[in-house]
Amino acid sequence: MYFTFAWRYFRAKKSTNAINVIAWVSVSAIAVGTAALIIILSAFNGFESLVKSLYSSFYTDIRVEPVSGKAIRLSPDQIAALRKIPGLKEVTLIAEDKALLQNGEMQTVVYVKGVDEHYGNVAGVPTKMIRGNFDLGNAESPRLVLGVGIENAIGVMSDRALSPLTIYMPRKGVADLSNPLDALGVGQVQPSGSFAIQQDFDNKYVLTNLDFARQYLNYGPDEYSAAEIAVTSTAQVDIVKEEVGKLLGSKVNVLDRYEQNKTLYSTIRLEKWAIYGIFTLILLVSAFNMVGALTMLVLEKQKDIQVLQAMGADRQMIRKIFLTEGLVLAGIGAAVGMLLAVLLYFLQINYKLVPLQGESFLIDYYPVKLVWGDFLMVTCTVMAIGLLASWFPAYRASKQAFELRN
Repeated sequence: MYFTFAWRYFRAKKSTNAINVIAWVSVSAIAVGTAALIIILSAFNGFESLVKSLYSSFYTDIRVEPVSGKAIRLSPDQIAALRKIPGLKEVTLIAEDKALLQNGEMQTVVYVKGVDEHYGNVAGVPTKMIRGNFDLGNAESPRLVLGVGIENAIGVMSDRALSPLTIYMPRKGVADLSNPLDALGVGQVQPSGSFAIQQDFDNKYVLTNLDFARQYLNYGPDEYSAAEIAVTSTAQVDIVKEEVGKLLGSKVNVLDRYEQNKTLYSTIRLEKWAIYGIFTLILLVSAFNMVGALTMLVLEKQKDIQVLQAMGADRQMIRKIFLTEGLVLAGIGAAVGMLLAVLLYFLQINYKLVPLQGESFLIDYYPVKLVWGDFLMVTCTVMAIGLLASWFPAYRASKQAFELRN
């Protein structure tokens, strides 16, 4: 019943045309604010998905690393037991540490990451090669896959290098201050290719085979820096993570993808909520138009209010009618804004209306992604703002004195 009155008041012709104009201006302001909020959230969703896809090429579903120190011990029986955990797709063993990579007089500090033959089933680096091959060699004839930033830093083309590179790696448990060079394992490695994922990885990592890395890092039997795990598409990461933790005990940290990149994901979420808060304030300001429209409507409908009171309507009913009127204005504005946002989304996806400036990006347009949870959140926000904006006019209407006239 309240909606019936509110809808008739919205559609009915007003004695003063300004009331209609202000009402439609308020609806338009809500529509533009709603569309802007959804589009901005969709852009953040698009960038978040892009960043996650880039990082997922390097960071795995689950990582096992030591609570303290540089190495964990994993026996063959433990590794076999890991592979039997339901939902676990593959396990790869890692030996990594900082190292110095040298090409003649050019040198740079890198993270050398030794991986086994299962690495391609766990991480996506082999699919990100831009030069050469993902060939890591073996302990006797090691080969090196470089991040493209490392490749530039030491001045080498990895797929056509004529001479090997020299790598200096710290040997675990060796610290002779009288002869610091004894604490370094020095090896010669031939580059075989380079990968490009994201600057954080391209400028930091080089990959080689596990046996070579363990040998020059002076790791003992069954010692590794970490183990990285991929889960099946149907498995729940939290359940697999819990089973891995139970199997390996308290001497290791078992981290999911979010925990490996907590700062990154927290920053993305914080930025998204900050933008949501800013645009909500803009919507709140735009709702002042609605206050004016509803206040003028109350003045316009004074006689109607008198009639309703004469028919037995109490103050609460009058207040609810005009609160519903505010929700009608907000609902129409929200619906129009959402349709506009969906239209702009499809135009951006299909026609790349808004390009990204520069040539260093992996894509040449702003990525967008619609999340239906955002629509629900924005709808609740707009309706709450509509309810808040209509409270004062509705309260004023309910307080109008009832007068009987002959």
